[in-house]
Amino acid sequence: MKIAIGGDHAGFEYKKEIIDMLEAAGHSTQNFGTDTGDSVDYPDHVHPLATSVESSENDLGILICGSGNGVAMTANKHQGIRAALCWQKDLAELARQHNNANVIAIPARFVSLDIAKEMVSAFVSTDFEGGRHQNRVDKISC
Repeated sequence: MKIAIGGDHAGFEYKKEIIDMLEAAGHSTQNFGTDTGDSVDYPDHVHPLATSVESSENDLGILICGSGNGVAMTANKHQGIRAALCWQKDLAELARQHNNANVIAIPARFVSLDIAKEMVSAFVSTDFEGGRHQNRVDKISC
């Protein structure tokens, strides 16, 4: 699977660990930055990542920032993106199963690295159930 990953200065430390985990599991990753703790404007990294998922250049996206809110709001401005803010594994699974989320937003200041990794593993390995959920998902975009 091809997975896009990015975020802001609050999430860069988790990003490297998650990239290593994903690549060890056989996934390919595309890094949309940032790679330092220097303050950045997260939309500069989120919009290119979201575009890559919308265009199917990448299958899924992972965004990491302090609260997860800014990156999720920015990504969700894209019509083809369904970004889910998650803070536990069950939410990551349900976001994929019921909402066909294609981007996960992780709040690095509120979850441990271990929890972030669990969520990412669940997110990339869980399939959309379709069925009764498909009609709802079809009504999300404006």
